[in-house]
Amino acid sequence: MTKAGFLLVVASLLCMSVPAHAGAQREEPLSNSVRAMMQRSISDSAAPKLVFASKEEGAAWLQAMSGRLQKRIPDDRMREDFLRTVHYEAVRAGLDPQLVLALIHVESAFNKYAVSSVGARGYMQVMPFWVKAIGANDHNLFHMRLNLRYGCTILRHYLDIEQGDLYRALGRYNGSLGKPQYPNLVVNAWRKSWTYQPPLNPVTATAFN
Repeated sequence: MTKAGFLLVVASLLCMSVPAHAGAQREEPLSNSVRAMMQRSISDSAAPKLVFASKEEGAAWLQAMSGRLQKRIPDDRMREDFLRTVHYEAVRAGLDPQLVLALIHVESAFNKYAVSSVGARGYMQVMPFWVKAIGANDHNLFHMRLNLRYGCTILRHYLDIEQGDLYRALGRYNGSLGKPQYPNLVVNAWRKSWTYQPPLNPVTATAFN
C-alpha cells in the first residue's frame, strides 16, 4: 500500500470512530398510524429554506448562528447549508432550531461522522434501526439532511409520547429516560450557547432565499 493510500485509510477510520455522547434510543413498537406519519416526514424532499417573517430576520439569525458555529464548521458554504437545513427540519417538526443545535452540540459536537459505542450515527446520533422502521434501505445516516430529518422526526415523536415534557423526551432520545444528566446537558447547552434574541434592526443579506 502506498503512503497516500495508508493515510487515506487512517483518516477514514478516525472519522468513523469518533466517540459520541449518545446513549441508545430504544426500539419500541410503533402503531400503524404513527409509523405512517413518521414515514411521511422522512420522505420529505422539499428544498430546505429558512422560515421567518422577513428576509432580514432570517439573515440575522443565520449570521448569529454562523458566528457561533464557525470554529466547528469552518467552511462557509457547508456551515450555511447546515444551518439552513437545521432550521428547516426543526421548524417542520415543530421544534425550536436552537434546541436542535443544542442537542447536536451534546450528541456529536457537530461531527458529521460521529459514531457512538452502540452504533448511533451522525450529527443527531440516530440509531440504525430507525432506517428499517420508518425509512428506506438506501438511507445513509451520515448524509447531513437525512440525519437531521430523522433526528428531528424522532425527537418530535418522543415529545408527542411524553405530551410535551421536554426532559422526558430528551431522556428517551438518549436512551436514559428517568436520569437527569442528559436532559440537563442539552438544556444547559441550549441556554448557554444557543439562545437567540432577534436584533431590533436586523441586517439584510442578498444571499437569503
